[in-house]
Amino acid sequence: MMNPRFFCPQSLAPNSLAELPSAAAHHALRVLRLSVGDAVTLFNGEGGEYPGQIAEAGRAVRVQLGDWHAVERESPLELTLAQALPSGDKMDFVVQKAVELGVARIQPLLASRSVVRLAGERAGRRIAHLRQVAVAACEQCGRNRVPEIAPILDLRQWLGRLPHDNGVCRLMLSPHAGRRPRELVGEGGFILLVGPEGGLGEEEAATARAAGFTDLSLGPRILRTETAGLAALAALGALHGDI
Repeated sequence: MMNPRFFCPQSLAPNSLAELPSAAAHHALRVLRLSVGDAVTLFNGEGGEYPGQIAEAGRAVRVQLGDWHAVERESPLELTLAQALPSGDKMDFVVQKAVELGVARIQPLLASRSVVRLAGERAGRRIAHLRQVAVAACEQCGRNRVPEIAPILDLRQWLGRLPHDNGVCRLMLSPHAGRRPRELVGEGGFILLVGPEGGLGEEEAATARAAGFTDLSLGPRILRTETAGLAALAALGALHGDI
């Protein structure tokens, strides 16, 4: 069983004292009920991790670090999930599970059929929240590098920003006929585009195809937007990655 893990976005060094950020300290003391002498693991997102023990557990929580361990639990595939924002809190679930499945980057999108419409300060708060969801998922699943959660973009705007050829296979989840995950041989990375509830509009799908995306089918059943991308990530990881 893993020791409790905490993300500390600061410089860490072997055999030194590190202070937990306030939110992590609160979680350690009030939720996990940790105390002096308990074993924990810290990571700062730059790779590797530090085992340690809680040395102080008062107003501040400080950890006595041990030696740095060069542990990596990243997928060998470069996986990007471009997800049209679903309604409610479904995006929290998508981010959490995508991180567990090894995604390297998540691009939230606004599509023509998106129920959720966020801009300005509200969009910024939402992305900050999703980044914390990603951090918590890394703490839970053992990853030492936090995936990027990009700012929310309009779908067409995002497609227009993609480089013409970056050597990554571009796939658009489709309920209709398309390539199957087992047919994708020899690819080192994937961008998965997932539409919102109701799917992508015809013009949006055509624009995506013009940008190099091909349809990907996950079988004869219609999957919900919060299920489709995760199912594709799991299938690609099982067939071509590390699952």
